[in-house]
Amino acid sequence: MVRAAICDDDEETVLSNDRTVKECLKQCGSLGETVVYTDSANLLYDITEDGFFFDLILLDIEMPGKSGMELAEKIKPFLPNVKIIFITSHIEYAIDAFELSIFRYVPKGDKDKRLPAAVSNAIKLIELEEGKAYTIRTNSRLEKIPYKEIYYMERDGKNTSITTTNGISKVRKSLGRVFEELGAEEFIYIDRGLIVNMIHMMQVKDGMAVLKNGVSLPISRSHLQTVKEQINTYWGMHI
Repeated sequence: MVRAAICDDDEETVLSNDRTVKECLKQCGSLGETVVYTDSANLLYDITEDGFFFDLILLDIEMPGKSGMELAEKIKPFLPNVKIIFITSHIEYAIDAFELSIFRYVPKGDKDKRLPAAVSNAIKLIELEEGKAYTIRTNSRLEKIPYKEIYYMERDGKNTSITTTNGISKVRKSLGRVFEELGAEEFIYIDRGLIVNMIHMMQVKDGMAVLKNGVSLPISRSHLQTVKEQINTYWGMHI
C-alpha cells in the first residue's frame, strides 16, 4: 500500500492534487491512501513527532511558514526513502531540488500534463523497490511487512498471527480478512486456520509443508491435493 501526503497552502490546489494521486493509484492498480495538508507545520509535526510514514509526498515549494524546500530537508532524516515531488512556478528551484535528491520537479504551468506522469512513475518505483507489503495499522504504530518476508499466518482466536523472517506480528483481524487483503497467489491455505507463503516452501513430505526456516507445518487431508496442485501451478508459471 502506497501512503501519500499532499501539502499546499491553497485548499483547492491540494484537493486537485489529491484527486490526481488517487486517479494514478487506480490506473496503476495499486492500493493506497492519501492525507492532505494545507499547513506545512502540521505535516512536519505528524512525521517528526507522531511518526507518520509516507512513501510519497507532493509539496508546493512556495508556502507560508516553512517552504517546501525547508520541509524536505527536515523530513529526509525521518523518511530517507520517501519520494518527494516538488510543484512550483519558479524554475530556478529545480537545481536545489536536484541537490536534495528530490524525485521529480513539476512546474505549476505544466502541472496537468506532467504531474500524473510524475506520480505514476513514483508509485511504480515505490512498488518495485519495496515489493508488495502488508500494512498493520494501529492507533500507535504503522508496520509494513514485505510479502517476501512472511513465512506463514495462523488463526489466533479472532486475530491473526503472522510469522516473518523478523519474528511474529499480530493483527486484530480474522485470518480470512488478512488473506483477502493480501490478494496474492503465493499465499495458500494448508488448513482452515493456517496459510503458508509458497515461496518459502521447500517440499511437501508426509503431509507436512517444510519451510526454508526449518519449520514443518501440517497440511490437512482436505487441503493436501489442492495444495499440491496450487504449488505445481504457481511454480509452473514463475519458473
